[in-house]
Amino acid sequence: MRKRHNLEPRMERCKEYLVTEPEARKGAWRKPGRGLNLEIGCGKGSFTCALAAAEPEQDLIAIEKVPDAMILAMERAQAEKLPNVCFLDYDAAKLREIFQPEELDRIYINFCDPWPKSRDAKFRLTAPSFLRIYADLLPLGGEIRFKTDNAALFDWSVQQMEQEGWILRALTRDLHAQGVRGILTDYERRFMEEGVPIKMLVAVREEKTLDGRAGEPPRLRDAALADARGNREGEEKQ
Repeated sequence: MRKRHNLEPRMERCKEYLVTEPEARKGAWRKPGRGLNLEIGCGKGSFTCALAAAEPEQDLIAIEKVPDAMILAMERAQAEKLPNVCFLDYDAAKLREIFQPEELDRIYINFCDPWPKSRDAKFRLTAPSFLRIYADLLPLGGEIRFKTDNAALFDWSVQQMEQEGWILRALTRDLHAQGVRGILTDYERRFMEEGVPIKMLVAVREEKTLDGRAGEPPRLRDAALADARGNREGEEKQ
């Protein structure tokens, strides 16, 4: 991501969309009669803004740790005059500090970093430590919606979610095989142009889903992703 010119004044012009003290809103994010969803890693915001526009009865909180990307998302939301989205520069590992248990309805994770080395597996947004955070923040029936181009990350994530007691639905390794489905991200459009199949699943929190009460998950071992960038040739042969 290249550096944006005049980042600070641009952020100032969009300040109504930026939440600078999210801890103060813990337990007070939800508005009466409205849903509340979270997107982790919104990038330039094409998916974020399209989703907010498509679901005006839902409020969306978008997290992005790269300000040079987030400013584009904020400017897009401002240009479209979207009243139901806000943005945070925040670490997903600390989500319990800004949300109360069961405060969210749905969590979106789109095309996250695969962190291919085994020693870095704990940083993957579908690692057990993160899954237990999400379980704390979602009610029974709450959902994680996960998309990726990366076959190895997808298969590994499926395994982690099943071991952590999530119910997997709408699982597919070629989401757009029969035509475009749902709202696309910028990465998704690029991968589709390259002929890369998009993987997607919905993970639903149930009674048996492990959450923070289960403590810290066991240490991840032998978790390297040999297929870190997606096995394009292998997928084409399937």
